[in-house]
Amino acid sequence: MVPVTRRQALARAAQAGVAIAGARAIPGDPAVQDAANPAIRPPPAYGGTHAIAPLPFDPKSLTGLSEKLLVSHHDNNYAGAVKRLNQIELEIAALPGDAAPFRMGSLKREELIARNSMVLHELYFGNLGGDGKPGGRLAGMIERQFASLAAWERDFRLTGKSLGGGSGWVVLGWDAHRGGVHHYWLFDHTHSPAGVAPLLVMDMFEHAYAMDYGANAAGYVDAFFRNLDWAELDRRAASFAAS
Repeated sequence: MVPVTRRQALARAAQAGVAIAGARAIPGDPAVQDAANPAIRPPPAYGGTHAIAPLPFDPKSLTGLSEKLLVSHHDNNYAGAVKRLNQIELEIAALPGDAAPFRMGSLKREELIARNSMVLHELYFGNLGGDGKPGGRLAGMIERQFASLAAWERDFRLTGKSLGGGSGWVVLGWDAHRGGVHHYWLFDHTHSPAGVAPLLVMDMFEHAYAMDYGANAAGYVDAFFRNLDWAELDRRAASFAAS
């Protein structure tokens, strides 16, 4: 072993101190933080560990929605939301105890936007890849609330078209307050209706269709319905079907 002088030891200690301080100053890198001090590891609530889910279908297989559109939508809009959410969580975890309230408020707002974008996109991609033929539990639940499947589809499509040229979502969900299914108009990622479990999700942000349809939002809505996977929708609705 090569002997270390007192001066060398002090220099190394100073360098280590700088490295630790630097690690603590960089939110978003839990590996560095943990190595520096395991005590500052982010709690599970702000772990920043959300994973990007792959497309649940072959993007070449859908009718009226191109592979280019679907891959871009997934890899940029959805994956971007997951990455943002992870970074935001780690930044919240790194806030000092004396942080100004506006810093937490800003981060929590961004957390809500990124979180809802992530979840709604996963549900959106998850309800595509089918043949569009309705039936099963959810169809029956819809008929009980809207008198007929055709009447509901007309309303759902019209809600979607009302968001054309702008942004938003249309969400059909189990409404615990109502005790049945209902669909809602969401202008952005902060307008989720309270007490509603999403069952069917349609993305009406322009990134979901402009590459294929330009401003023709109605054409996109048609393609969306042609590719619905009603078997997946039934799986989502199964726990509410007997209610």
